[in-house]
Amino acid sequence: MNDAMRSNAKWIFVVAFAGFACGGGARPENASFPETPLATFSSEADRLVIEVRTAPDQPPERGVDAVQLVVKDSSGTPQDGLQIVAALWMPAMGHGSSVDPTVTARGKGTYVLDNVYLYMPGHWELRTSFSGSVTDRATPAFDVP
Repeated sequence: MNDAMRSNAKWIFVVAFAGFACGGGARPENASFPETPLATFSSEADRLVIEVRTAPDQPPERGVDAVQLVVKDSSGTPQDGLQIVAALWMPAMGHGSSVDPTVTARGKGTYVLDNVYLYMPGHWELRTSFSGSVTDRATPAFDVP
């Protein structure tokens, strides 16, 4: 192996390691969510009812997880077409996660948040805002062992 190849190999390792260390590790792609929700609660303004499920474990454990939100209005009608923005926050430590979750609409009021990076044990909040036909906020919380 010549010097140029050794240099390139070092950079590939550094980039791959940095991506994994910063939360770019394995994601629960196409996660299978349990039938029973971890929690069901009303949004802050009582406009929405939200079922929360987590994968690969419920409740979630330390690492990269996925969260499924099934969003309905107060009469039980699934809410499609919402724009959802979610940010992780650890109140006791005063910081969030280095990775922002990505949101994918799946229809029938179902939204999946990937890259939910719970990188340390403790109490985490998923501060979530909804906009579109309904504007509201909700904060599912998880205690990570």
